[in-house]
Amino acid sequence: MTRVAAIDCGTNSIRLLIADLDGHGGLTDVVRTLEVVRLGEGVDRTGRFSQGALDRTLAAVRRYAELCSEHGAERIRFVATSATRDASNRAEFTDAVVAILGVPVEVIPGTEEAALSFRGALTALPASGSDATTDSTTNPAPAPQHLVVDLGGGSTELVIGGDIPEAAYSMDVGCVRLAERNITTDPPSEPELANIRNDVSAALDIATATVDLSKATEVIGVAGTVTTITAHALELTSYDPVAISGSRLPLAAVLRSCEALTLMPRAEREALPYMHPGRVDVIASGAVIWATVLRRVADAAAAAGHPLEWVTTSEHDILDGVALSLATD
Repeated sequence: MTRVAAIDCGTNSIRLLIADLDGHGGLTDVVRTLEVVRLGEGVDRTGRFSQGALDRTLAAVRRYAELCSEHGAERIRFVATSATRDASNRAEFTDAVVAILGVPVEVIPGTEEAALSFRGALTALPASGSDATTDSTTNPAPAPQHLVVDLGGGSTELVIGGDIPEAAYSMDVGCVRLAERNITTDPPSEPELANIRNDVSAALDIATATVDLSKATEVIGVAGTVTTITAHALELTSYDPVAISGSRLPLAAVLRSCEALTLMPRAEREALPYMHPGRVDVIASGAVIWATVLRRVADAAAAAGHPLEWVTTSEHDILDGVALSLATD
C-alpha cells in the first residue's frame, strides 16, 4: 500500500483525496473532502485572482496540508485547472502553495484535465470486459464508447473513448464563468438563459470537430453541478454520494431536473437538502450547460442510430485520476 494525496483546485472548489493505492489500480479512500472557495471569482471579467479569493483558497490549502501530514501521505500531487490557467497573477497563488505544501502546482491543460477525469470516472463503472456482447454469429459487438463530461466552474471537458481516452476537448464554459457573465436576476430571465445556451452551443460547435459526439453510447457526467442535478432527480433527502455515484437515470428525468433547478428562485434552491451553499448561485447556469450538452449528444446519437436513453453520474472524477497517476509517477 502507498498512501497518496491528490488535490484538485478548480474555479469553484478545492478538493482533497487521501487514499491508499493497492498496486493493482485500486484506491481506498482515507479522506475525501471539498471546500467551495470560488478561486475563480471575477477572473472571467478581470483576468486576475482577487485577494479575497486567494486568501480563501490558501486557507484551505493550509488545512489540507495539515490533513496530509496527519494521515501520512507519502506522495502529493496538486493540480489546478481553468481559473488558474486564465489568471495573469497565477504565480502569486502557485508560489504560495509551494511554500505551504512543498510540492509544485501543476497548471494542467484542458486536455489533460479531461484525460484524468475520464480515468477517474470509469472507476465507478463495471470492468469494461463485461460490457462486450456477442451476436448470433459470435462476432463481438463494438466496445462501448464512453463520453465523460466534466462540468466545472470555469470549463467543461468532453472526452470520449473505450477503456482509454481517444479524443478530448476543453470548452471555456463553466457554471461560475457563465453565471457571472449572464445572470443578474432571480430566478434567471429567459434572455439570460438563452445567452448561456448560445455560449454553450457555440463552444460545442467547435468541440465537435475534435470529439465526435455521435460515437457516444454512454454519457457519464462528473463534478458538483452534475451530482447536484442527479440528487434532485433522485429526490434525495440529503446529499448521498453512495446513492448518486454510478446511478443511471433516464435522459428525460435529468432534463426535467435541469429545468426545475434553472427556474427555481434562490430561496428555494437554498432550501434543498442536498444543495451545497457554494453552488446555490451557480447551479442554474450549470443546469443549462448540462441540458444543452445532453441535448446535443442525444441529437448526434439518434442521427447515428443509437438513441441516448440513459445518463450515468459518477462521484469519481479528476481527483481519482490524479490519485491513480501517483501509482506510476
